[in-house]
Amino acid sequence: MVRAVVAFGTNLGDRDATITSALRAVADAPQVELIGISPIYQTPALTLEGIDADAPPYLNGVVTVRTTLSADALLDLLHRVETDHGRQRSTRWASRTLDLDLIDFDGQQRTDVRLSLPHPRAWQRAFVLQPWLDLEPGATLVGYGSVATLRAAATDSVVRVGAVV
Repeated sequence: MVRAVVAFGTNLGDRDATITSALRAVADAPQVELIGISPIYQTPALTLEGIDADAPPYLNGVVTVRTTLSADALLDLLHRVETDHGRQRSTRWASRTLDLDLIDFDGQQRTDVRLSLPHPRAWQRAFVLQPWLDLEPGATLVGYGSVATLRAAATDSVVRVGAVV
């Protein structure tokens, strides 16, 4: 089994219910064991143009899993869960019912048309780094270093709002 880090976020619909349902779907998937769930953070909506103060804020967090799936098969699972929760891929970085990103897969490094590992912007996003740091204070992001050091340098705003129930 390998360890993977998955970030989740949502800013549309019943955000709490979506997170709970999506994480249950991931945890119930064959060959996947949920081993950690971070606290939930609220963050402003980020678009290609920057922060969109008029868009609903996101709820974000991170889960860690153990799996016997390949990185591609885990990505397929995450995309199915997104689709099952109403995710539409119309505009890049648009508001969404659910976003599940594969951040780290057993420290692998890879870049191809389908998947980049580690996730290409994870190293600079507090909404990924802070919840990951809560779960694994000694975590490192391959190619970038200590998650704690990266979090200290990240400038986006995150506010802890609770936990998954």
